[in-house]
Amino acid sequence: MEIPFVFTMHEGLPRQGPGSNKCTRKAFSFLSDLPARPEILDIGCGAGMQTIEVARVCPGCRITAVDIHQPYLAQFIHEARSAGVDDRINTVQASMNDLPFPDRTFDVLWAEGSIFVIGFEEGLNSWRRLLRQGGYLCLTESVWFTENPSPEALSFWNECYPAIGPVTKNSAIAEDTGYRVVANFPLPDSAWWDGYYAHVLRRIDDLRPEVAGNPGAMAQIEFALREIAIFREHAGEYGYEFFILQKED
Repeated sequence: MEIPFVFTMHEGLPRQGPGSNKCTRKAFSFLSDLPARPEILDIGCGAGMQTIEVARVCPGCRITAVDIHQPYLAQFIHEARSAGVDDRINTVQASMNDLPFPDRTFDVLWAEGSIFVIGFEEGLNSWRRLLRQGGYLCLTESVWFTENPSPEALSFWNECYPAIGPVTKNSAIAEDTGYRVVANFPLPDSAWWDGYYAHVLRRIDDLRPEVAGNPGAMAQIEFALREIAIFREHAGEYGYEFFILQKED
């Protein structure tokens, strides 16, 4: 099966989406009354920078990390070994649409920059079964920070992710699907630039000569460049919000 170029474009990057270790630590700080050895599932872990940080801040935890793209998992295993946390991490190649785990297996679900693949409400509904009573779901999701986005930003998001909404809408969806909103906070611009886009731009520079005759790959590159240009001009209008949710029974 041919690997989608968007996966190739993100191979070797420290992250496959916006984020920072500081934001990961901040989100984890809102979790309370965890068991001594919590079971954590990272859904759509990518190369696992955030997973490794969770392992650092919770030395008693055991983490299962899932991604559909094996090269990301291979990179993750190497990085986890270098960080000295690989003995507490297990990787599984699987789709987030069909997670192969029994109900009530985990105390914490982690999903930085991944839930958009299946949609916010769908993810909250389908993943809820995996949490034990009082368990947490920590995730980042694209949101509007303004009630009146510019036509350029609105057009871009209507094209790539029309489900984007304000923080209040996502909080309401979370409550309607059986969660309590423990906390939420926006990711700073640096989580996009330093943690993600700067690396994407370097990767594009390396790949462009190799795919010059591939229309599909070039279209993906142009879309990524357009995304970065939109963020450069309209970052204050939208971004990622970190949601810390707790399952209510």
